[in-house]
Formats: sequence, C-alpha cells, structure tokens
Amino acid sequence: MNSLPRSFYARDTIKVAKELLGKQLVRKIGKSRISGIITETEAYRHKDDPASHAFRKKTERTKAMFEEVGRAYVYFTYGMHFCFNVVAKDPKVDAGAVLIRAIHPEKGIEIMKKNRGKSDEKSLTDGPAKLTQALDISKKQYGIDLTRNLELFITDGIEKPQKIIASTRIGVNTATDNLWNFKIFLNM
Repeated sequence: MNSLPRSFYARDTIKVAKELLGKQLVRKIGKSRISGIITETEAYRHKDDPASHAFRKKTERTKAMFEEVGRAYVYFTYGMHFCFNVVAKDPKVDAGAVLIRAIHPEKGIEIMKKNRGKSDEKSLTDGPAKLTQALDISKKQYGIDLTRNLELFITDGIEKPQKIIASTRIGVNTATDNLWNFKIFLNM
C-alpha cells in the first residue's frame, strides 16, 4: 500500500479534488491503522477564489497552502473543530488545497467510534470535523508529508468513481458560482 506520489498533487486543484474521490485515507496511531474511502472533497484555490484561506495573502495559518504539494494543511475553525486539507496545486499557481470533507469508514471503525464518542457508523465521518475527530487529526499533523506512508497518507482505493456530483461548497458565502464540492456515493 503505497501513498500517492507528490506528482499526483502537483496539478490543478479542482482536478485533484475530483480524483481524490475513491482514494483511501489512512491514519496510523501506534500499532493501529484507521482508514476510509474519500467520498467528499472541496477545492480551494488562490487569487481567483475569494472563499479560499489563501485568497488575500500568506499567513502563519495558511503558509502550508503556498508550500510543497502533498502536505497536510490542518486548521482550527469555529473555536472547536479541526479540518484536514491536502495541499494540491499546479506548479504555476501560488496556493491551493483540497478539503477532505468525508470518508466511508473501512478499518479501525471501533477506534473511530471511541474517538468520536459515537456508535452510529453512518454519521461517523460524514463531515470534516467528524472525520478529523474520528481519525485523531489535529494541528500536530499540520505540514506533514502525505507522500511518505507515515502517520497520515492517501493511497489508491476503489476504481475510478462512475458518477461525481458537483455542487457549491458548504458553508461558503462567496464564489458560490464555483461548483467545487465533489461527492460520490458508494454502494458498499
């Protein structure tokens, strides 16, 4: 199980967001392995995307979006939740990242339930904050290299999804004409 290469992320952010669907997100904690199939993503770019954290300028919080592709951009939001993004952008573009909004749990489901304090498998990882809580992703993972098969990485998962649903990004009130939320439904 090899992680996706850096070249996978060194392309247009929107294309990467679509192609992450169906890939497997893996989290190693000690000897435990937690994983799930990515079912929802959102693309965030730079100067052409007023909804992006990188729209205005590089800050301490957003610096990962401007740096090497294939790294984790984790941020804290609403004073209580972490969100996990993958830095992905064309080399000619200054910044970009893909928010991983949801996964379909595969392995380590009992650990995910314990981490969330929930027993309902259907809603275990169906939102960005739920996902980070279930996989124990926090600021500690900010900037880590997702291409190295270490504590957090993405691998090939299922075959290319047949149908991808594109819609407006969730919780965004600018650039609402950009249909950069991508979702698949699995029949598993």
